Amino acid sequence: MSEFVFATAQYESGDWDSAPLLPANVIDSIARYTSIEVAPTGVIVPLSSPSLFRYPLVYLTGHLPVRFSDAERANLRQFAARGGLLFVDDHNHDIDGTFHKTATEELTRVYGGLKPLPKTHPLYQAFFVFEDGPPTTSHELNGWGDNLVHKTLSGVEREGRLVLLFSNKDYSSEWNYHPENKRFLSVDNTRFSVNIVVYALTR
Repeated sequence: MSEFVFATAQYESGDWDSAPLLPANVIDSIARYTSIEVAPTGVIVPLSSPSLFRYPLVYLTGHLPVRFSDAERANLRQFAARGGLLFVDDHNHDIDGTFHKTATEELTRVYGGLKPLPKTHPLYQAFFVFEDGPPTTSHELNGWGDNLVHKTLSGVEREGRLVLLFSNKDYSSEWNYHPENKRFLSVDNTRFSVNIVVYALTR
């Protein structure tokens, strides 16, 4: 298997590059915990580009309203049909916010309706075991956003496999730091990113 490359989605609307340190942190976690061959740096991939289809997992985030172009929608439909997993994380962690409202509208146009993932979903056992479902982030209760802990992630499956994973938990803020700072954490808060990558590569 060729090496895994972490890809960040670039889209024409919004602030797609709002978590610039996250890719390096996820790459560090893949190298640290697994035997997966991983590229030392991530890439930025425009959603409207044919290069989107090179990557089994693409990460998308932002704070601002999201409106996909016709070309971006068409590419995402084909990306899903080919089995690619789009991981969308709301950098506002706010179900009443503009990113959540507009992103879910756009994603529903492309993928159909999103459904909550049960705690028993294979994603939560793909590498590390998260018996309570998605780990909580410190940013969910910091007085910003909707001040709620989101108990579940949402997604869309095709033929028993996730093609869309949607999060209001703001992993983008939680994981947006230099990997060397992990040594100050009692528990590495990026471990769930390993599950997402392993799931995307093995399901």
